[in-house]
This record gives sequence, structure tokens and C-alpha cells, in this order.
Amino acid sequence: MAPVLNLVGAGKVGRTLARLFAAQGTFAIGDVLTRSAASAEAAVDFIGAGRAVDRIDAMRPAAVWMLAVSDDQIGAACASLAARADLAGTIVFHCSGAASSQALAAANGAATASVHPIRSFADPAQVAAAFEGTYCGVEGDARALALLVPAFEAIGARTVPIDAAAKTVYHAASVFASNYLVTVLDAALRAYQAAGIPEPVARALAAPLAGESMANVFRLGAGAALTGPIARGDLATVARQQAALDAWDEPSGELYRALAAATTDLARRR
Repeated sequence: MAPVLNLVGAGKVGRTLARLFAAQGTFAIGDVLTRSAASAEAAVDFIGAGRAVDRIDAMRPAAVWMLAVSDDQIGAACASLAARADLAGTIVFHCSGAASSQALAAANGAATASVHPIRSFADPAQVAAAFEGTYCGVEGDARALALLVPAFEAIGARTVPIDAAAKTVYHAASVFASNYLVTVLDAALRAYQAAGIPEPVARALAAPLAGESMANVFRLGAGAALTGPIARGDLATVARQQAALDAWDEPSGELYRALAAATTDLARRR
């Protein structure tokens, strides 16, 4: 029989993974605890399995515990769980990209790990339908990973071992590749609009530049993909753009200044 998995926290990541585990039969979903009874019921409906509970001491024993809570709540949730449940011989893991498995130190007697799916979970149903091939950064106790790695691979994940000591830098890599990329594109769209271009047209102008640049990075590497005034040594143009941005919008000017310094370093390293 499949091991029973209990969820503490079932937001977008937790409910997506639980739905996949339930559908594949990798784990039997047990109890689901979230911030409210209503959200727990909604999570169970989405997962298609499990029992909603409204307090941690109402949760039944399980072989595996997934703490799918926010990063800053992992330690507290683990301590609360350890105070109310016998974790000896169990596996406790979280899905954070920023925290290492050391955040689960309170889980006495349990083997602990971290498994971080490297993708956006803005639309859980869409992610669940297209999870195949998703990379997951994994680290933790060997006993925990011996169960979790095959379980995640069974739902289509590609697991990548990472250094727990560098977990924060690892997570920052995902922030650069996702969140900050959006911020940079927002600056580009606003700058186009400052030149009198309507927002929908601005997106149409930026799309091929952004898409081709990303494709070149992944095909050729960052250094070979770099083009533009810094790559060709046109520092006069960079200076004019810096002055214009400083006059137009100070935060955008500061962003440009920081990116120009980083891009100059990249150009030197090519």
C-alpha cells in the first residue's frame, strides 16, 4: 500500500503536489490542515483525496509529512507538529526554495528533506496538468530522499541534488530568472510608454527582443547572447540613456545603473 502523506499547509504548491501524488497513487493522502476549515475543504476538493482538519492535534499518524507553508512559517510549523505528533521513523519535508532542510531540525526522530519544484504555481490546475519534466532541487537526509526522489520522479519531476549550505543563493537564482525578469520587463514597457507608445503596442515591441534574448541565453550561454551598447563598447550611448532615465524616473534610473554595472562585468567575462 502507498505510504500515507499528511499536509500542513495546502496552498498552490501543496495542493498541486498532493493532487499529483493522489492521481499517481504515489502516496495516500491523509489529513490536510490549512489556515481555516474552509480552505482545507477547498484543498481536499482540488486534490480529490484526503480529510480536512482544523487543528494540528486532530491529524492522524502518517509516514510522510509535507509542510507546504510559507518560508517564514516552516520552523514554527515543524515545532508545533513535533510537539503534538510522534514523528519517530517518519519523513518530514518542505517545498521551500529559500530554506534548507535544516529548518526542520525540530522534527526529532524524523528524516528530513527539502524538495523545491522550480516553476511558477500561479495556476495550480495548469501546473498539475503539465508537471512532466519539472525540475526539483532536492537535499536532505539520505533516508528521506530514498523515498521522496522516486515519489517525485513518479509524478514527472526531474530531481537535481543541491548543496544545502548554498540554498539561499540557489533560490536567488530562481528569483533572478523569474521575478526580477518581470521587473526588468516592466521597466522596459513603462519606458516605451513614456515615449508615447500604447501599452499593448509596447508589449508587442518588447516580445521579440525578450524572447530572442532568452532563447539565445539558453542556446548559447549568457556571454554569447549579450548584445547592445555595452557589448559593443558604446559607452556614450549608455551615458545618454542613464541621464535620460534619471530625469524621467529615478527608480528606473537606479535599476539601469545597477544593470549597466552587472552587464559591463558580463561583457568583460565573455
